Amino acid sequence: MASDDEINLLVIVVDVNPIWWGQQAQREPEFTLSKCLDAVLVLGNSHLAMSRTNKLAVIASHCQGSHFLYPSKNSKTGTNDEEDSPSSGDGKYELLSVANNTIAEEIRNLMSNIEVRGNLTDTLLAGSLAIALCYINRVAKELEAGQEMKTRILVVKAADDSTLQYMNYMNVIFAAQKKNILIDACVLASDSGLLQQACDITGGLYLKIPQKVALAQYLLWVFLPDGDQRSQLVLPPPVHVDYRAACFCHRNLIEIGYVCSVCLSIFCNFSPICTTCDTAFKIQLPQIVKAKKKKPKMT
Repeated sequence: MASDDEINLLVIVVDVNPIWWGQQAQREPEFTLSKCLDAVLVLGNSHLAMSRTNKLAVIASHCQGSHFLYPSKNSKTGTNDEEDSPSSGDGKYELLSVANNTIAEEIRNLMSNIEVRGNLTDTLLAGSLAIALCYINRVAKELEAGQEMKTRILVVKAADDSTLQYMNYMNVIFAAQKKNILIDACVLASDSGLLQQACDITGGLYLKIPQKVALAQYLLWVFLPDGDQRSQLVLPPPVHVDYRAACFCHRNLIEIGYVCSVCLSIFCNFSPICTTCDTAFKIQLPQIVKAKKKKPKMT
C-alpha cells in the first residue's frame, strides 16, 4: 500500500501537430484539437482530485519542439499548492481551476506562434519524452528526505511515426526503464511501432482507441489508474509489438540487415565502411581453388 505522503506524478505529452489536426478537422469535424485537450483536462483534473499529493505536468509536442502547458514557467517546479492559487470564485477546487486556465492560455499562445516551414512536419515526440524525463528527475531531486514518488508518462499521439527519431526513442525508452518510469500510449490514428516498444519495455499500456469522440472515457478507464491498481482491473489485452529496427541509412523498418560490430549501427544494404563510426570491415574473400589437370585417358 502506498503511504499518504507518497507523490504520484503524471506527465501527459500531447501531440498538437498543426498539420495533422488541421486535416483531422476536415475529416471529422466532431473531434478537433480542442475536444482532445478537453479530454486531457478531464484526466488531469481526475488525477489531481484523487489525492492531495498527486502532481501533474502537461507537455505539448509539435513539429518545431516542445512546450510546457502546465506547470507554466512562472510557477514553482512541480508545485500544486493551493496557497499560491488564486480563488476561482465559483466554488471549484482552486488547483483544478488554475490548471485548466493555465493550460488553456498556454495552448492559445503556442498555436498562435507556430509557423510550419519546409517539408518536415513530423511531431518531435522523442524530444518531448526526453524533456518529460528531465522534469521528473528535477522533481525527484526536490523531494524531502524519506519521501517517495511514483511516476509515469502518458503519450497522446496523433501524427504518424517518424523513423528519423528511432535512436532518440530508444535512448528515452531505456532511460525510462532504468528509472522505473512507466510509459503509456493512447494512439488516435495509425499504430505506432515505436510507442509499442516503449510501453512493452517499460511495463506501460498501449491503446489505439476505436472511437476518437470517446477519448475522455478511454483515458479515465485505462490510464487514470496507476500501475499498482491496474492488476485489479479488466483492461484491454496487450497488443502484438512490432520490434523491427530502423536502418541507419534510409530509416526504414527492416527484419534482416547488417549490423556494425563496433557501434551496432544497422544497415539494410552491405557497406565495406560503417557510415556511423567509419570502421573498415575486413572482407574475407572466397579462396580460389585451382582446377586439377585431367589425366589423358588410356586408349
